[in-house]
Amino acid sequence: MLDYAQARRLMVDCQLRTFDVNSVTVLDAFEDVPRERFVPPGREDFAYIDQTLSLDGGGGDVRPMPAPMMLARMIQALDLEAGAKVLDVGTGYGYAAAILRHLGADVVAVESSATLAAGARERLGDRTGIAVVEAPLEAGAPEAGPYDAILVNGRVEVRPQALLEQLEEGGRLVCVFGPPRAAKATLFVRTGDAFGARPLFDASLPGLGAFATANAFAF
Repeated sequence: MLDYAQARRLMVDCQLRTFDVNSVTVLDAFEDVPRERFVPPGREDFAYIDQTLSLDGGGGDVRPMPAPMMLARMIQALDLEAGAKVLDVGTGYGYAAAILRHLGADVVAVESSATLAAGARERLGDRTGIAVVEAPLEAGAPEAGPYDAILVNGRVEVRPQALLEQLEEGGRLVCVFGPPRAAKATLFVRTGDAFGARPLFDASLPGLGAFATANAFAF
């Protein structure tokens, strides 16, 4: 049987540290939170590979679970402080929400799939400071905002304007932004009514249907 604690240490040392993840608190969170609990049943031994996993939400709704090093780099870019209010969009089974909570954030985790939302609640258990909300991903959870930070678990092809508007002044949103072959992990920062954007690194993630460009008509 795989030694999951050892697998987590190797993930941190061989994946995260070599991908410019240098925040001690982020590294500690990834070593402490058991990723194997947040993958589909029977896939536990694949929890620590350097690949994005797929979570089946039913009805053709598939949610990407970003590879550990990509997720860690994105969370590091949010530069969270204890007590920050964070929106986790497309939470899947809740792994990123668990990491964010370990960092001291109060987390609202949004999931549009009823199957995945139920799975997230089951896996997160009695952890306090995390609320799982079943709602359209593109809508977020404005009733609980504004947020200091927003994490989007998946690639978005269109600017997530409704989410950006849920940021607090100076708030930060990180997502993988752009078309499949030219996407980059991107950090948005709110200044008044303006939102600056800065690319962080090249990234590949399956797209979220809620943030896809409209299909052009073919004649």
